[in-house]
Amino acid sequence: MNILHKRFPANIFFREKLEKLPRHHRLRKIEKLFARAEGAVLAENSGLLTADELAFFAGISESLAKDPLFSADARKLFADAVLVFNAASAPGDLRRVLNSVKHLLLNETGRSQADWDFTDDGRLDPARRQIFDGMQVYLEDIRSPFNVGAMFRTAESFGVEKIFLSPFCADPNHRRSARTAMGCVEIVAWERRNITAEEFSALSCPVFALETGGVPITEFPFPRRGLLIAGSEELGVSPAALTAADASLGRVSIPCYGAKASLNVSVAFGIAIQMWAQAIVQKH
Repeated sequence: MNILHKRFPANIFFREKLEKLPRHHRLRKIEKLFARAEGAVLAENSGLLTADELAFFAGISESLAKDPLFSADARKLFADAVLVFNAASAPGDLRRVLNSVKHLLLNETGRSQADWDFTDDGRLDPARRQIFDGMQVYLEDIRSPFNVGAMFRTAESFGVEKIFLSPFCADPNHRRSARTAMGCVEIVAWERRNITAEEFSALSCPVFALETGGVPITEFPFPRRGLLIAGSEELGVSPAALTAADASLGRVSIPCYGAKASLNVSVAFGIAIQMWAQAIVQKH
């Protein structure tokens, strides 16, 4: 796989062109090159970088190591990268140094980082999913696409069969949701649905809410099948949903010990789903 852009006839010309760019612009270009190289190393059956590509990245790293505007730790990282490229190291070592330089340059150019800056091949095999039948969740008015994406990723990881989303939940296909979910939106069954108080009461499975004032999570009797409700970042679970939960299995709460004493909804959801999956494996 050719990492370098085809319009440059040789590595040396590419490097000379890079050196003429303003520093900020140059570093952003270099970061993108390292990101592409990492993706190539990660890609299945891509093999290692070619000798010319290794020499190119060694030269770029050597140039970065001489930049006095970088910290001593950063310059050492670049110098270590030169050694890795010159030694034509194993894919794991090569990817680690490409990844480290990429993120250092992202920080240096003032770009905030999110999950989608973490290189991943994005290919998920639905056949590899272990699904716990009857393990379902209802996301009620989760407004942040980042939170929705993170909750999809968590649900996929711990065997959730299906996700229901209230009408005012952020769209799982929003680019920020999809990026945060890293492919999980495509392989986890989900449905947009407004579950009313009457429908909650009519469900044949236990209903419980992730909310304050409930049974501590380590003592909660997680069911084999059930519906977990996670509510709005600002308002929590709605009164109607809480009424349905209280009439069924109740509320599960995560004890907190800090001054803030609250968690991001996707973090709390992750803790609860992991505990539920663990209970299913161990008890059921």
